[in-house]
Amino acid sequence: MMYDLALDPGFGSAIGRGIGAIALYAVVGLVLMVFGFYAIDWTTPGKLSILVRNGAPNAVIVTASGLVSMAFIVVVAILSAVGKLDEGLLTSLIYGVVGIIVQVAAVRLLEWVTRLDIGSIIESDKFAPASVVVAAAHVALGLVVAFAIY
Repeated sequence: MMYDLALDPGFGSAIGRGIGAIALYAVVGLVLMVFGFYAIDWTTPGKLSILVRNGAPNAVIVTASGLVSMAFIVVVAILSAVGKLDEGLLTSLIYGVVGIIVQVAAVRLLEWVTRLDIGSIIESDKFAPASVVVAAAHVALGLVVAFAIY
């Protein structure tokens, strides 16, 4: 019994297109994640990058949860992009930016409603349980925004 091990003629170009799409979506995702980080940093009292680098536990918790929530938004924005690669990349970028803006605004509003002094919380060298509330708000609202995109 003999098996034909030859690949379809278009296999190589399909793989090449797929790798190219992965690379381009990775760039869009990275740009959105960086934008998301700076959106969190800009709208949160204190300089998050310095606080995180210095190991402020609450800043680490809030920043990490913010990045995870941004990742949800970016992933769903990419998932919702159907059609041609250029249209998909542009759709991902637009939905991603709008989603990040809405998510950051919603978290800030929730912090205002709960009257949390996020500046004091994230600058503290001691763990503050309220940072978990802020982190949960980031993740929960990131999920809500992500699924609104979808």
